[in-house]
Amino acid sequence: MQYRTLAHTAVGAIGLGAMPLSIEHRPEERRAVATVHAALDAGVTLIDTADSYHWHAGEAGHNELLIARALARYGGDTSGVLVATKGGRGRPGDGSWTVDATPAHLKRAAEASAARLGVEAIGLYQLHKPDPAVPWAESVGALRELLDAGTIRAAGISNVTTAQIRQAHQILGDGLAAVQNQYSPAVRDSEPELRLSTRLGLAFLPWSPLGGISRSSLDGGGPACEATAFHRVAAGRGVSAQQVALAWLLARSPAVIPVPGASRPLSITDSAAAAGLTLSTQELALLEGALPG
Repeated sequence: MQYRTLAHTAVGAIGLGAMPLSIEHRPEERRAVATVHAALDAGVTLIDTADSYHWHAGEAGHNELLIARALARYGGDTSGVLVATKGGRGRPGDGSWTVDATPAHLKRAAEASAARLGVEAIGLYQLHKPDPAVPWAESVGALRELLDAGTIRAAGISNVTTAQIRQAHQILGDGLAAVQNQYSPAVRDSEPELRLSTRLGLAFLPWSPLGGISRSSLDGGGPACEATAFHRVAAGRGVSAQQVALAWLLARSPAVIPVPGASRPLSITDSAAAAGLTLSTQELALLEGALPG
């Protein structure tokens, strides 16, 4: 596993997006825990979760509690694992998602997340999504207060624009460590945000990084395409198209740390192997325009 920098910490270049372990059609807990353990065995040291990653009403924090149990049951050293969580979204239990990024909610949510994770301070706490009903500076200001109080060690922002990144950077300074936006072979709308994050020294965590290759838990629509340039490169290399997509993302910028979701041990083991896959200049050129962005 190669390493990249996040929140002044070296983490594995491929993280684990833990959402599929807790939302609709989640696996039973034994398989979910085995998936986390397989990630750790493969060298993954970044686990991405959120208090809103759950299925039913009244289950807030399901994924955080699951991650805490999985880490406690792991037989190896977990001191180098960075658990990143998020606040500011909710799930009423009917399949919909809500947004609440008021300062009061974010501060309560962060304290509750820390308690569920069993930590004195959250390694990376991310504002899940801007709230159109709350001035951006007020939501980010809550992250500043959480940093100053020692509730969180580093802050991140998700689903944001370049203007919001710049404003958050002004408010948080070195406390801002990461940006998490959707970015994949099929969805490249966040190219400006990726470039800005790289310039500012922020980690860029693509969510749903396998878009166009295989569906994430939030991607609706039909079956993934199986005849892209990513699949052709994969066939030539004898690896999965998912590995090629993740290796392509890693080649986009040294700031990129993909967090592919997984609900089976084999899936995250395969994804983690992408950290050791170096694509040639010719392969990267082929992939560059392979899917619309």
